[in-house]
Amino acid sequence: MSCRIALARIDQVERLRAIECAALELFRGHPAWDAYAATTPSEREALLEAITRGHVWVALDDGGVAVGYVGISIESGEAAIAEIDVLPSLGRRGIGAQLLEHACAWAAESGYPSIVLGTLSDVPWNAPFYARHGFVVLDPQDDTPALAERRRYDRELGFPPRSRVFMRRQLVHDENGWSRWPAPAKLNLFLRIVGRRADGYHELQTVFRLLDWGDELRLRVRGDGAIARVTAIDGVPEADDLTVRAARLLATQSGTALGADIGIEKRIPMGGGLGGGSSDAATVLVALNHLWATGLDEDQLAELGRQLGADVPVFVRGRSAWAEGIGEQLTPLKLPRRYYVVLDPHESVPTVALFQASELTRNAPRATISSFVSGETSGNAFEPVVRARHPRVAAALDWLGGFDRARSGQARLSGSGACVFLETESRERAEAIADACPDGFSAYVADGVNVSPLQRALARHRATVDGGSRFE
Repeated sequence: MSCRIALARIDQVERLRAIECAALELFRGHPAWDAYAATTPSEREALLEAITRGHVWVALDDGGVAVGYVGISIESGEAAIAEIDVLPSLGRRGIGAQLLEHACAWAAESGYPSIVLGTLSDVPWNAPFYARHGFVVLDPQDDTPALAERRRYDRELGFPPRSRVFMRRQLVHDENGWSRWPAPAKLNLFLRIVGRRADGYHELQTVFRLLDWGDELRLRVRGDGAIARVTAIDGVPEADDLTVRAARLLATQSGTALGADIGIEKRIPMGGGLGGGSSDAATVLVALNHLWATGLDEDQLAELGRQLGADVPVFVRGRSAWAEGIGEQLTPLKLPRRYYVVLDPHESVPTVALFQASELTRNAPRATISSFVSGETSGNAFEPVVRARHPRVAAALDWLGGFDRARSGQARLSGSGACVFLETESRERAEAIADACPDGFSAYVADGVNVSPLQRALARHRATVDGGSRFE
């Protein structure tokens, strides 16, 4: 049976949990029943998080109904099959194989050297099935720290030790095929306008906080020098797309004769103040510099990024940072672990009109890193203007601001909007707030990171080229 494999949507979460419960019945009477039953179905919040990250895929029948799914987890830099289930009534029709191969292809394109899973050796649709697809049983002596922790957890759940095994599949990386690269979102933890330059640009101060969530790009090297976008984006002609412009700029600067196909899976709301277009452009610069072996260093790539947009350099350098100038003068900051609720009010906020607003404060006193760290410096210069002109953004700020500030931070605007965010000290708190998101808005939960996922991906892809199999 041939099914269409697609990224899972958040509105499918209960359907996927129901598929898990149906598949669980296959283990009734097996010694592992109690252990499986204790963890089935997957926690709703954890599954939603995986879907939001783009780590879950569904098998859809001819009517578009999900009949199976596979999810990947990343633990200590190692890719693992977290869950794979198919409706028992549709077993032995190749659906599980399609899902498994899709997940393995994603991991290979993302630069992971291998993928692991835990399963039962004495069930024909478990270990024997995976063995036919290139998985090999692992000796516990060869465990990575992540696998050793998973074995310990399984023992606590009561999985039968004699039949519970872990398996690994080495992945094949096609030099002429697609590769996947993250393009993370950012938040402006504060934003201040401190003057205006002779060239008309505004002098800014801000803190860029990188997130572990964002868009995903697929790149494939071409030998004919052509650069083509294979994914259409509403309202963005190919010639104006920052990813295409970034690739052409790098090709011109480096003199390479190579080209590239560019595919984009958009998750960052466009025009939301989260840096989606800038991050996509930075990912193209960093990734193609590696794939084309053009040899530019970070400073050179950052300068190319500056030519494309003021926010591009921070994504190229891949560190959360204090920023000045037009945003290109960067000082890396090590920020504490925090979690963010990001709310998209689905309202367009034209940035040019905000910069032209007469009520915008353009000559604020300069702040310092120490004043930011102490909490003395906060706020966003655009927020009063956006509040007055864009009622949906104002409503989003008011809704987020209604949560107890003793347990959460202050609701803030990111960039020039329209997205707003709230900082929390625990992921559980962030997920609880996001789960209460009002109709008409969209909520996302993301971890703040000091080092960009793009930098970690670059390290993986470099290790693959070097023939390495080490994990992050």
